[in-house]
Amino acid sequence: MPIFEYVCQECQHEFETLIFGRDKAKCPKCQSKKLSPQLSVFAVAAKGSTGATSPTGGCGSCGDPRGPGACSLGDMD
Repeated sequence: MPIFEYVCQECQHEFETLIFGRDKAKCPKCQSKKLSPQLSVFAVAAKGSTGATSPTGGCGSCGDPRGPGACSLGDMD
């Protein structure tokens, strides 16, 4: 299931959501359907991938400086 990132045009809330089938996304804060789709960290990395394994920026979900998906790794210390 794809995860999409949006910014609400009404309240400027940034969020991610799963979209099932023909469902339309709506802002979880104000319920508006006026949304601006954003490029996710994963989409940018996949299109510009050169085979390098080091991340190019913080996690798109939480901003963890270890890179995309790092927040799901837990504390590695």
